[in-house]
Amino acid sequence: MSNQHKKTAVLIPCYNEACTIAQVIKDFRETLPEAEIYVYDNNSSDGTAEVAATAGAIVRQEPRQGKGNVMRRMFREIDADCYIIVDGDCTYPAASAPEMVVEVLEHDVDMVVGDRLSSTYFMENKRPFHNSGNRVVRSLIRRFWHTDIHDVMTGYRAFSRRFVKLFPVMSGNFEIETEMTIHALDKRFSIKEIPIEYKDRPSGSTSKLNTFKDGAKVLKTIMILFKEYRPMRFFGWTALLLALLSVILFIPILVEYFQTGLVPRFPTLFVSLFLGLAGLQSFFTGLCLDVMVQKDRKAYELKVIEFENPKP
Repeated sequence: MSNQHKKTAVLIPCYNEACTIAQVIKDFRETLPEAEIYVYDNNSSDGTAEVAATAGAIVRQEPRQGKGNVMRRMFREIDADCYIIVDGDCTYPAASAPEMVVEVLEHDVDMVVGDRLSSTYFMENKRPFHNSGNRVVRSLIRRFWHTDIHDVMTGYRAFSRRFVKLFPVMSGNFEIETEMTIHALDKRFSIKEIPIEYKDRPSGSTSKLNTFKDGAKVLKTIMILFKEYRPMRFFGWTALLLALLSVILFIPILVEYFQTGLVPRFPTLFVSLFLGLAGLQSFFTGLCLDVMVQKDRKAYELKVIEFENPKP
């Protein structure tokens, strides 16, 4: 199928973006005239849906609050060959979209990431804690998954149909970007980053992201997914920590026993033995879960093959 006959969908999750959504739709309409533009309104109270419909977008509703819930519905309902996901706050340049579409449709990339952090984000963004949060999340993802990806939490991405239809959305809120990135890394989907010129929100537009509350959810998501996708490392490190604590408590007792032939601190001995047993249990838990994860990865690969080669 030629690119002229392949469908591109621009998906815009929105919550109270009435002052910017019309401009976002206009920019993407001019940049990708062949694309269908969908706005999913998430209980906006400022007339976002009406403004989007007037601007020419296909408007749908998602009553369950949270960006992850919106993404789940979009991915289930929309059929396309290339999906562009962008926020409705007018911070991401539509001019980068054609390059992202080319990467998906011509170069078979599964996820194209609009990388803000390598260009203007730290200069444009006026919320310093957001800058620190992005650095922390990027550092954790790089350390845990041994990747050089720069922008984990960007809201501007392009996806292949393969990725969208095989991605199980579990997050309900802003941690969805982190979940998508980790899923792509774990399942070895092809990823490419494209630096984009990020602009801060225009006057009158306010961020819906709570720096500390949503930041805590993102960090929790990273740890949960690290446990689920890398159980041997997670429980192995836990086992090592418990073993070290056990040895630290046990050595003085052993030394005292050799010197006096007595064990006067039985509570400490019991705690040391308990920590040692907990460490062993943690190690074997990680070992068993790692086998299960490897089987799941194999099953997922077969699922991808079945998706790309459906039975007639």
